[in-house]
Amino acid sequence: MSIWNPPRLLDLVGMSLLRDEALAFAALGDLPTEFFPPLFMEAFHGRRSETLKAMVQAWPFVRLPLGGLMEMPHVGTLRAVLDGLDVLLAQKDCPRRCKLRVLDLRNTGQDFWSMWSGSNVRVSSSSSMAPVAEDRSRTEQPSAPLEVFIELCLNEGTVDEFFIYLMQWVEKRKVSIHLCCKKLKIVTMSMENIMTVLSRVQLDCIQEVQVNCTWHLSTLAMFAPLLGQMGNVQRLLLSHIHVPALEEQEDQHVIQITSQFLRLHHLRDIRMESPSFLQGRLDKMLRCLKTPLENLAITHCLITESDLKHLSQCLNISQLKGLDLSGVTLTDFSAELLQVLLEKVAATLQELDLNLCGIMDYQLEAILPALSHCSQLRTFSMCGNLLSMAIMEKLLRHTDGLPSLILELYPAPRESYSSQRILHLGRLAQLQAELIEIMRNLGRPRTIWISSSPCPRWGNEIFCHEKTVIYCCFVPP
Repeated sequence: MSIWNPPRLLDLVGMSLLRDEALAFAALGDLPTEFFPPLFMEAFHGRRSETLKAMVQAWPFVRLPLGGLMEMPHVGTLRAVLDGLDVLLAQKDCPRRCKLRVLDLRNTGQDFWSMWSGSNVRVSSSSSMAPVAEDRSRTEQPSAPLEVFIELCLNEGTVDEFFIYLMQWVEKRKVSIHLCCKKLKIVTMSMENIMTVLSRVQLDCIQEVQVNCTWHLSTLAMFAPLLGQMGNVQRLLLSHIHVPALEEQEDQHVIQITSQFLRLHHLRDIRMESPSFLQGRLDKMLRCLKTPLENLAITHCLITESDLKHLSQCLNISQLKGLDLSGVTLTDFSAELLQVLLEKVAATLQELDLNLCGIMDYQLEAILPALSHCSQLRTFSMCGNLLSMAIMEKLLRHTDGLPSLILELYPAPRESYSSQRILHLGRLAQLQAELIEIMRNLGRPRTIWISSSPCPRWGNEIFCHEKTVIYCCFVPP
């Protein structure tokens, strides 16, 4: 037997107003605040452009999280909302009712709509609403430019009519509109078009920059002055910066790039994949850091022993929580440098990735005392290094006292392979049993992963055990 849920008074009023738009327009000035969100949603989904335009002019909240309603961008509804903003911007005095200072076109604010619509289902969003203190400060400055927040992913293949219309609208209203984004992602776009788009964006709003495409070093040097204007950037990710064999002005390009770090006073997280331009020049970047880093990843490239020395001496890595040097060949480097580096970060380090570094037994043995002092360490990965069973036993003993260590990923012992580097599963199983016995003797429940793959992959299965377990993952020959 079904239960009849009668419509709420709020819903009935909303439906009545939408049936008579003239009545709705006249009522907006005196409409209770709680009526606005559900009425706006009905108008939005019904694509009632004139109602949306009028409601924007009387919006009683500081922020309008329009992006939380848009499963797919729709130019018609965007145009209606922007037309409403144009009316507001043209008025010398803001209407008594309207408090709107932020139009949010990101995929956020679902909780706002869910709360006001009476839904009991709480929808998660990728970004929370602005703090109350921030909103109050905006309402006290009605003459401040109105802010429009977007998610900015620069990809030639996804530029659509919605994006083009918004960019053209902003371009004509630079004085009264600030276009903001927190995260800038560049996938594939010409530098000319990137500069055109970013000329319309408030660069000091950007907090994260991702460059996920292959650029020449000269292209990155062209982008560098824009990066320098992003003074609030906290996270920088670069991948695949290509340096041609006969790159002219290479040193000058590197200086142009690294000197911009002097302007980034909030940078905490640097992740660079294949930054070959830093080989022999890492000190140039490290010298320009203005704040202590929390995470540093320099992966899949060649560096010099001098680079490692400068890294171990850098004052701004002493508070690192994450260090990733995967794919950086360290085979011929001094074991003492690795030891000094770990000692520098031992008090704060939580994640350490040394996959595919060519680390030898003697180097690992040299850093074990420093490793055993990394009391905050939670994740430690050394896959892809050829280590003996003897050094792995020492490794297990030195890390046994780390209270926070919950994820350990190690390579299959060297003795598991034939002279032709073929993995013998029977031998691996025998060595696994020996490792289990070692951990049993240490007396603490523990889980480690053994893999013949440089980057082990596993499914969504969760392993919860009360006894020592090794999960063995291997790549079929």
